[in-house]
Amino acid sequence: MMRWLVHWLLRTIVVLAAVFVATYGGDWAIFKLRGSLTSKVTVNRYLTIPLKGNKQEFDYLGSIDAPCSVSLFPQAGLSACWQMRRNPNQGITL
Repeated sequence: MMRWLVHWLLRTIVVLAAVFVATYGGDWAIFKLRGSLTSKVTVNRYLTIPLKGNKQEFDYLGSIDAPCSVSLFPQAGLSACWQMRRNPNQGITL
């Protein structure tokens, strides 16, 4: 029984890893074939300052247009645009 469970667990891990590699490789290929498409997303920047008593102060630094990759995964050192649109607030901690 235990041998059967380990066998299926290993098979599942290998299949999931293969699916991830194929998806990432396909995303990279499409990103390159389309000419490394990039875009810009407006993000809000905040500075987080630690205070006494485990409290924090948030200071608004303004908004900027940050570059992003038009892809499923982060490519070319840039975050994916869909991810930046869902999380438009970027924090910087001192």
